[in-house]
Amino acid sequence: MTTLLESRYRTVMRLLPRYYRQAREEEMLEVYLWDTDEEQQDQSRPTVGEVASIAALAVRSRLATDKAPPRYALLGSSARFFALCALLLQAASALTDRVLGATWLGTTSSPHQAMSLMGWSGHGALIAVRTITEWTLPFLWTAGYFALVGGHRRLARASVVLAALPTVSSLIIRLSDGSVPPEPAYTITTMLFAWLTVVAVYAGFHRDAPPARFPVSSPGLMYMACCTLIGASMTLVPAAADAAWGPATGFLVLGVGWLITHNREVQTSDTMGRAIALAALGLVILANRLSGLLFWQGLSISTPVLGSTLAQATAVTLTVLTLTATGIRGMKHTTSRQHPAS
Repeated sequence: MTTLLESRYRTVMRLLPRYYRQAREEEMLEVYLWDTDEEQQDQSRPTVGEVASIAALAVRSRLATDKAPPRYALLGSSARFFALCALLLQAASALTDRVLGATWLGTTSSPHQAMSLMGWSGHGALIAVRTITEWTLPFLWTAGYFALVGGHRRLARASVVLAALPTVSSLIIRLSDGSVPPEPAYTITTMLFAWLTVVAVYAGFHRDAPPARFPVSSPGLMYMACCTLIGASMTLVPAAADAAWGPATGFLVLGVGWLITHNREVQTSDTMGRAIALAALGLVILANRLSGLLFWQGLSISTPVLGSTLAQATAVTLTVLTLTATGIRGMKHTTSRQHPAS
């Protein structure tokens, strides 16, 4: 006879995908029920810790490895590649922006130095500490990146959360004093990009996930190349180099590079997952780029700067569309190989 506690456990375990329930549900029930007297089972219910554990298992089993059914293997591969590429772009962009900004500050004239330092001093100790914290915390994107590729996942998770905090701190401060952000769409999409990176790192690289790696090069070389390319693009068009410029440039290099080389690879869940991950990453970056473009249009800026930003947005759009088409074509090709016509 099914007890009320068993029914409650089965209800919670419906969070798990069907393939996992079919293989492990009875075993899990036996573990959960073995030390509970049958007479007490109608008065008991799953604990908060057990529900949380099953929910975490539901995420891990859906963002699975190649041992799982193809759909879940594809989801897992996509989430992990999204996390790795997004973290790379966040890290390279934050470092490059701050290094170039500090270099410019050290070489510019005294009036410009005074204007740049106004946000760091003259507003009280609390504002100065907040400004310094918001400037330094994004360096932890780099710490999180190298911790992740080095296999230190707890350190990576802690680092990316701290690195993402500056994207919400200014919004919280403005909301607390009743003011409105000057560019709400730009602020929100920047925040969205940062926290989607955090969620992808947490969800994709769970304890059962394979190591973080790039298919074409070492993580260190990828980081150095991304910093160099973003830095070069910001130097060439400094007036247009807002917070969205670096990630968009890095995405274009990753996306186009993958499109050039992907035909050499066998169509597997990993390769299709990379196409889907890059397309999803591009959509997030495109939203940030377009919101930044709307903000630029509201200012009195030169036509070349506006044209550079518009050209970058167009290039990102075309790359996203091509990646999406490639991923769909790869999925159809794999499906036709798995189910050949009779």
